Amino acid sequence: MSVQLMWCKNTVLLFLFLGISCGKANKVDVTSRTNVTAEVIEPAKNNKNIVIGANQTDAYLKLLKGKRIGVVANQTSVVFKNEVKLSQTENNNDYTHLVDSLISHKIDVKKVFAPEHGFRGKADAGEVVKDGLDTKTGLPIISLYGKNKKPSAAQLKDLDVVVFDIQDVGARFYTYISSLHYVMEACAEANIPVIILDRPNPNGHYVDGPILENEHKSFIGMHPIPVVHGMTIGEYAQMINGENWLTNAIKCELTVITMKNYSHDTAYNLPIKPSPNLPNDIAINLYPSLCFFEGTNVSAGRGTELQFQIYGSPFLPKSDFSFTPKPNFGSKYPKHENKACNGYNLTKAPKLNGLDLSYLINAYNTTSDKSKFFVSNGFFTKLAGTKQLQKQIEAGETIETIKATWKDGLDSFNVMRAKYLLYN
Repeated sequence: MSVQLMWCKNTVLLFLFLGISCGKANKVDVTSRTNVTAEVIEPAKNNKNIVIGANQTDAYLKLLKGKRIGVVANQTSVVFKNEVKLSQTENNNDYTHLVDSLISHKIDVKKVFAPEHGFRGKADAGEVVKDGLDTKTGLPIISLYGKNKKPSAAQLKDLDVVVFDIQDVGARFYTYISSLHYVMEACAEANIPVIILDRPNPNGHYVDGPILENEHKSFIGMHPIPVVHGMTIGEYAQMINGENWLTNAIKCELTVITMKNYSHDTAYNLPIKPSPNLPNDIAINLYPSLCFFEGTNVSAGRGTELQFQIYGSPFLPKSDFSFTPKPNFGSKYPKHENKACNGYNLTKAPKLNGLDLSYLINAYNTTSDKSKFFVSNGFFTKLAGTKQLQKQIEAGETIETIKATWKDGLDSFNVMRAKYLLYN
């Protein structure tokens, strides 16, 4: 197994020890990463299947033995009983939850921190997650979604290490990277190291969208990055540290347990739904493009079984496809509840390798009430990270013209992003 060791404070050299069959060490130039405070444990890349960080117990259990542990986790935080295959599974017999796995290895887990959607992933988007107890283990669960988005000093005082293991989908407005920011910041302030068990980014094969402007920062967009950032959680954590985004430019002591056999172009089917309204690979791929509808009067399928695979509203012209949103798991109060929505079914659409603005522009151009298309609370601007996109759509600009205005920002971001990549 290859082990890549060290990136401590003020360290600029990185040594990669390739396996026994190689018989020699190669020096890797990481001088561009001198501001990153992290230790990266990188495995070999000669297996056929992706092996996620959580499955590499030999790499991280030794860092947890004899210490008091907090875990940031949800339903995706699992250890697979076999190497992760490129296929989906909802079979509970195929995996063990990370918390249960740690306890079985006699690790002293003190508490669990739960992000949006909760520890078991059952809360609606935007629904306040409450503190409680895990019925299986009896561990206290502390919500990181609601008023308490950042762990308090009191909540961290009995911990020595925090483990972060959550499946992300690579979109700026997907709030797990905001939770990551606050966990890192709180732990840095308390001098508590963070260990990240890395997982694939199913939208890691491209980078696209407008860069968030600082005046539009919110929990659905905290950093000056594009809508689709093309990074794993581990890579993104390094960027948070390296770009001094934590308060007062404080650094979090960070260890990333990287994956085996993963690259950003690797097709990856998420074995477990990352949130209630992303039920499959099609929805996850379309999500960055269709989530803009959350800031409009158009439904993106919440309240149906085709969330983020369809779109429509009562204000669009009649078509061959319609749907009627109704309360269901993951959407207690769906937009246009019990109203027929005219729209489009995208379940057969080809896989996207960039943001597709055609759905949004088509809906705006054909709606019967343009004055009410964009919601009045400014949510669309928060999603876009800029006021410009709405103005461009209202002005009738083409997709090509709009995307051309993103180029300089994306070029600068890609230069910055390259410093923190752990995978090809």
